[in-house]
Amino acid sequence: MSDTTSTAAPATNQQSFERARGVLPGGVNSPVRAFGSVGGTPRFYVKASGSYVTDVEGRSYIDLVNSWGPAILGHAHPEVIDAVQQAASRGLGFGASTPAETELAELVRARISVGSVSPIERLRLVSTGTEATMTAIRLARGATGRRLLVKFAGHYHGHSDGLLAEAGSGLATLSMPGSAGVTAETAAQTLVIEYNNVAALEQVFAEHGHDIAGIIFEAAAANMGVLAPQPGFNETIVRIAHEHGALAISDEVLTGFRVDPAGYWGLDARAAATATTGDTSARWVPDLFTFGKVIGGGMPLAALGGSARIMELLAPLGPVYQAGTLSGNPVAVAAGLATLRLADDAVYSRLNQVAETLSAETSAALSAEGVEHVVQHAGNLFSFAFTADAPLNFAEVKAQEGYRYAPFFHSMLESGVSLPPSVFEAWFVSAAHDDGVVSKIVEALPAAAKAAAAASAPQ
Repeated sequence: MSDTTSTAAPATNQQSFERARGVLPGGVNSPVRAFGSVGGTPRFYVKASGSYVTDVEGRSYIDLVNSWGPAILGHAHPEVIDAVQQAASRGLGFGASTPAETELAELVRARISVGSVSPIERLRLVSTGTEATMTAIRLARGATGRRLLVKFAGHYHGHSDGLLAEAGSGLATLSMPGSAGVTAETAAQTLVIEYNNVAALEQVFAEHGHDIAGIIFEAAAANMGVLAPQPGFNETIVRIAHEHGALAISDEVLTGFRVDPAGYWGLDARAAATATTGDTSARWVPDLFTFGKVIGGGMPLAALGGSARIMELLAPLGPVYQAGTLSGNPVAVAAGLATLRLADDAVYSRLNQVAETLSAETSAALSAEGVEHVVQHAGNLFSFAFTADAPLNFAEVKAQEGYRYAPFFHSMLESGVSLPPSVFEAWFVSAAHDDGVVSKIVEALPAAAKAAAAASAPQ
């Protein structure tokens, strides 16, 4: 039997998509890539360098997706590529421990620190953010002997069964309330409450606190657009959880190492401490953190970490089982180490500057066309909601005039700027976005703003 499959690379994005749909569900391996929210033909990329990505047709675009966050230094940074190539030359994986895993854990422990508080005493490397959050939840249940989990509507924590209720991001993009294949019994173990609502938080713990193992929350929501916690809200989450003997799990898969060397916890904890006491000590500390994206430098790598007391409940020391053949893969660890070592104060300063410029210029362009909107910030992550008032929760985010985003998106794409293909996603900048690149993005904004203004609500 001969293999008649063509090995010739498709010449266009449309041909690539048609070919992919013949073998991949929906033509993609992650739903938002299908452009379901914005329509049109997805771009199929074959190369990325610095602030640009290049598709199969040879057209380059300024990238404001940046691999959904990991490319904090820009794509294919020479020192990261060199570290990966050197690691690969020694072997792609051993199924055994390597010294580099310890180095990465020590680096993470050093970075996640505010004042005298360093909450990462132990770190477990895994392969994906979903695996990290799934393991953190299992660990919370193992540590407490309880069954229930609390999450916020619109917060996304990966695609494990118990976390897909009102999960924002791709689910919101596809207008799906949950997922088929999740049993009622599993769904019933997750209690979903409104974000930024202290009364709802107090009520769910008052009613179920004796059976709640933990509460998981994005340190700053970035999967329903960017929606930062109200001042003091994260601290309140941790306090109420601890009052009821539950664990607080801070999901920093997106924000960790991107918005600050110490993640959003570092930004928030320092701001809270300085505002109230004038010192630099962290006032609140989650029990567990989950990391992804930047920690792997673009390679499949994630982690969970916390105190030795809780983390050492994991096998082989404790009764909570977790394992992975590819956990701590040496090539991925090399990429993560190189990225974190290069992400110095100058990198974060540049990220903040570019984010501030682009968000302000985009807002100005939209305002010039009379498009109602608000800018949402969480450190250097930002997005736009097409509404008059800043939303505080998922329901308010979904009520925006989201139909204005698709024409805005396609206008920018035609101008050579690749944005996230959903209004429910954050925009990501990199240190490779120099002044010339920023100017090109700004030049594309007026036409995109006009397209957004001309958009009509679907009938």
